[in-house]
Amino acid sequence: MKEKKKTSDSATKLKTSAFERLLNIMDDLRAGCPWDREQTLESLRHLTIEEVYELSDAILEKDMDGIKTELGDLMLHLVFYAKIGSEKNEFDIKDVLDSIAEKLIHRHPHIYGDVDVVNAEEVKHNWEKLKLKEGKKSVLEGVPQSMPPLVKAYRIQEKVKGVGFEWEYSQQVWDKVQEEMSELKHEVESGGDKDRMEAELGDLLFALVNYARYIGVNPEDALEKTNKKFIRRFQFIETESASDGKNIENMTLEEMDVYWNKAKGLEF
Repeated sequence: MKEKKKTSDSATKLKTSAFERLLNIMDDLRAGCPWDREQTLESLRHLTIEEVYELSDAILEKDMDGIKTELGDLMLHLVFYAKIGSEKNEFDIKDVLDSIAEKLIHRHPHIYGDVDVVNAEEVKHNWEKLKLKEGKKSVLEGVPQSMPPLVKAYRIQEKVKGVGFEWEYSQQVWDKVQEEMSELKHEVESGGDKDRMEAELGDLLFALVNYARYIGVNPEDALEKTNKKFIRRFQFIETESASDGKNIENMTLEEMDVYWNKAKGLEF
């Protein structure tokens, strides 16, 4: 497979120069800043996760300036990890970039080879087959163990879909959701052993995630938007009731519902 060559232009040179500038700044920080010198791969890990969540928030808010800023913060972390790797004589930024470039070329034979595809689904299907050929024993090896459960469920389902383990129709998935809901209801109404109720609730959530995927909705995004909506409406209850001289802790649910419905009305 031959990589397609792109003609260098002034825009490419500017981008390359900007990236080189960041690499040089990283060298300066690692050499001269006490905090930066102390950092390790392990100490950066939780900070990187935080940056990814901040990027996620900016994307959901459609805050383009925020997205740009958070991408910069995340890029800094990537360069930071590569710098530490080079100090350990394990890898450097060139190794990182070469590795992902080679992987992308290998896994896109419809671009860099002679494979024909007709849609994005075929691309994903080929991607998973190629990963197995690379030596992976399971299509699920690429799902991080520390990934949040809701996101992990979605990724598991996406992975197995790539090798054809998939319902044929969305109605079949919805039937599965109703089946799991009935099983959960049965456990609850029969006085329910907690472990059994937990298992049935897990099955129901997994089925709901699968249905969301079938109808083209990302369940993590959907739930986070609902979280934000709830926060917005509840904080409206707090501020508006306080301005009316009421203490939310002494209000009835019916009184709070009046403000809740008012908040809902203001959203449309």
